[in-house]
Order: sequence, then structure tokens, then C-alpha cells
Amino acid sequence: MVAPYESMIPVIEECIGYFPTFEIRYSIGDLHEGVKQAIQAVRNGAEIIISRGGTAKLIKKNVRVPVLDMQLSGYDMIRSLSLATNLESKTAIVGFSNITSGAQSIIDLLDLPLKVFTVADSDEVAPLILELKNSGYQQIVGDVITVKTSNAYGLKGFLIQSGKESIMNALEDAKLVHHYLNDKNNLMKVMEQFILKDHQNLLILDDKNEIIYERWNDFHTSPLTEADLYILITDLEINKQKVTRSFMIQDHLFDVTGYFIQVNQQSFKVIVTEKTVSILEQKGLSIDADTTSEPIAAASEVIRNILIHIETLYKNNQIILLQGRKGTSKDFITRYIHQRYSDEGLLLTINFKEFDHDYLDKMPLRNIRTIRLIHPEYIDEYQRLSHFIKECLTHHIRIFILTESMLPTEFIQEVKMNKIIMPDLSERKEDIRILAQYFIAYYNQKYGTIPVKINGEAIQFLENFTYPNNIDNLKNLIKQVALNEKDYVIQKETIERVATNEHLPADVIFQQGTLKEIEKEIIKLVLKAENNNQTRAAERLGINRATLWRKLKE
Repeated sequence: MVAPYESMIPVIEECIGYFPTFEIRYSIGDLHEGVKQAIQAVRNGAEIIISRGGTAKLIKKNVRVPVLDMQLSGYDMIRSLSLATNLESKTAIVGFSNITSGAQSIIDLLDLPLKVFTVADSDEVAPLILELKNSGYQQIVGDVITVKTSNAYGLKGFLIQSGKESIMNALEDAKLVHHYLNDKNNLMKVMEQFILKDHQNLLILDDKNEIIYERWNDFHTSPLTEADLYILITDLEINKQKVTRSFMIQDHLFDVTGYFIQVNQQSFKVIVTEKTVSILEQKGLSIDADTTSEPIAAASEVIRNILIHIETLYKNNQIILLQGRKGTSKDFITRYIHQRYSDEGLLLTINFKEFDHDYLDKMPLRNIRTIRLIHPEYIDEYQRLSHFIKECLTHHIRIFILTESMLPTEFIQEVKMNKIIMPDLSERKEDIRILAQYFIAYYNQKYGTIPVKINGEAIQFLENFTYPNNIDNLKNLIKQVALNEKDYVIQKETIERVATNEHLPADVIFQQGTLKEIEKEIIKLVLKAENNNQTRAAERLGINRATLWRKLKE
């Protein structure tokens, strides 16, 4: 079995036990990586391959054994559509008719606020998603190719996952279904137009975006991520001409050029990669390579106003100072603004805790559109930084400065920073529900967790909880809750249990009382969690029973 996404694996493992007479092996691989996995499996003796969607379609063309396409069930559709609806983003469903026809029926039956768009060919996906983005859609639901194309365009891609019943049906079908397909390649005339010796790193795709040739003299395998490749392919399919982009690949800045070539009424995409500057050889420098756009939680008036101010300042090339405690979304908002207004360029982060300040004046700024300066309190010479910032502004490079502490007033005034104080999570409780629902969906997609929503009592508990590290604490709490909840709806009781076990110090450390009183409260909480079993409570606290008894009596 070739799973197109990682969170399918736990479900496959559960299903395997129902087929003790079969030797069932599995691996993870989407699209072309899935093809590689299938070919290797056939070499190892596999007689039937099971996969899903576009991956199954590609595998059929590259192996000579039966390939079964795992069909989505009604349960799969209901789970995924309900989860997507809970995220409250403008959402479209994009896919072939085998997905959209069933989706439309469920949408009509449940009266869900979703729009359905049907494609007949995978080549239609990229132009349609670009059109949907321009129409204000923020989230696209579909299969793997739809999700990855959406992410490449900065939209939230939401994958329709296969449940246990679908995988069981596919394994049952594997007993009955047998058929073969032949694969084909066309390379000779493309080689006539490109002389291999002139290009050290070369990738060629056919009109179905299948890799028919690749050579990477500077690498063991392709350095391009799937997101990088999707961006290039999408641009080439829309523009049908030369496309040039820059990417960070293995700590180096690379220029990647794509060519759209017609040969005998067939189209090919040729991608040439050239190494330029080793920008990340300097410690403390990093390029944000994540092209996925995450939703912004802005139900609270304070965050809405902050976003309006930041967007206005960014558009007018003004320096933005974000000051706030750990976990107050300083990094996230910087990435969000960059992706929204400057996604054609790179986001560079300079960490002054590690960066060699003497290198500041020598940094190449080619293709940089936004610079994020963190830990500015470690700067030993503000005059040099001031000169660097002014130089960036002349090249229309936007500047964010992120700090948890105060900066010298003279420095702020000299470079004309615009200071914005980022509020703690306790000051924007209206956003907790949106953040919690986003994290629920995130862990469902990443780990295949069960819950898809959260009830009102649980939200109220979260709103009154203490978060020393703000959103960082909330995200970790939701992760633990999602892993422990056995129902589709997260209950308050589950959060209380997890919060007691996983976040015990956060519940008591900020309450009133002396150290001895707080210590006694911790002991009582642990005893409660262990059903008043003093032996287990003492072991958990790292003390013996006599010490525990003495501390309770003090």
C-alpha cells in the first residue's frame, strides 16, 4: 500500500490485522515519490498496489501489476467537510467528479456553506485555484494534488482523508481486482534542445507533469521541495514561457529557471537549477521557506486594529517594531504579512543572538523582500544596524524588528520605528476559539487525531486558563487534548484531565500564596490526579511517602 499522506499510516496499521493471511506492506509517497515507492515494491515482489487519487493514477502508468484506487466513502466526506466548515474560512471544494458529486449531495443535505468546483483533468486544477484565490477563497478542500497546488498559491489546502472503512474496502477489493497498464516516456527531442553538459542540475517533466528525466550533479537527489516544484509548474502552465524564481535549497540561495517547450504537439517543462550565493553559511541567518499560508485569528478588536496598522505601515515601507512576550504571534504575523504582500520575494531572518555583526554590511540582499530582526538586544553597535536598515529601505526591503524587551529610545527615534505592542492571549480571549479550532484541524491532518471540533464548555475552560507562553502553551495543550480525546467533539473533561497532567505548574504557579502553600496545592492536585493513591503520587513527585505525608500535615 502506498499512502499519499502520513496520517493514513495509523489507520492502515489498524486494518492490516483483519487480513492475517495476506502479507501487507506499506510506505508513504505522494505522486512521483509514490511512483518510486511502488516500483521498488514491485521489485521486492509485490503483486498488487493500493493507493489513492492522483498517486494511484500515476502508479498505474509505471508498474505492470494491478493498481487499486482507494475510493472515498460517505463517512470520509462528512468528516472532512464538517471539519473544513468549522474553520470558518471561505471554502471551495475542488476535485474530479468522483469527489465533487458526493460532496455536493452532502453539502445540500447538511446545508453547509461550501462551494463545489469540478475538474475533468489535473491540468485544470492550478488555473482554477488561482481564479478562486482572486475571488477571495481562503481554503481549498480536495485530494493531495489540490491541497499542494493550493499551498503553493498561499491558500490553506484541506485534505479529504480516507477512513478505516475505505481502507478496509480497498483491501477487500485487492482480492478480486487484476489489471495491468503500460508506462511510456518521451525524451529524445527534448535532449536536442538542451545540451546536458551546460546544465549541472536539470529536471524534465512531460505534459502530465511526470518526471521523465533528472540529473543533479551537485546533490544526491532533487533539492527542490514539492512546494517549490508546484510553484514552478503552476507558473509555467499559466504563462507558458520562461519563469525564474529564487529558493533556499540546503542552506544556499538558488536561481531556478523553468522553460515551457513544445515538441511534436507535446509540451514539456524543463527546470534548470543554478547555485548562486551561500547566504546561510553565516550563523544566525535563515530564510523562511514555508509557503503555506495559515489563517489569522482576528476575532478580537485589538488584533484587528493591530493588523490594520501593520498592513498600512508595511505597504508604505515603514519600519515596524513588534514588542511582546513569548508566544504573542510576532513571528507569525511577520510571515503572514510577507506572504500576503511580498510572496514573490524571500523573507530573511537575522538572529542577533548568533549573527556576526561585522558581516552586516556585506550581506547580499538579492531577492529579499522582507527582513525580520530578532533578539536586537544583543546588538553591540546600533549605529551600524541603523545604517543597514536605511540601506534596506532604499531597496524597498521591508523591516520587522521583534523583541520581548525595550529598545533604546534613541535608536527607535533615529530609524523612525513604529512600535506596536503585541497583546498577551489573556487580552484577546475572543481569538482562543478560532486558534483552538485551527490547531484541532492541524493535528487532525498531521497525526490523524479523532476530534474535529470543540464544545462550548471546553472553549470557556480554555478562555479562563493560564498561558504563561501565550499561544505556544495553547497549541501544545490542544495537541495533547487531540491525542487523548476519543470523541469527535472535544469535551471540557478531557481538557481538565490533560491540563492537570501536562500543565500542572501553569495552574498553580501564578496563584496567590507562599512557596509552601503553593507546594501543598501541587501535592493535592497530583493526589487528585492519581485517585488519592499516595504511593503513585509520591513516585510522580520524586519523593517518598513519608515526605509526602509530612508536607501535607505542615
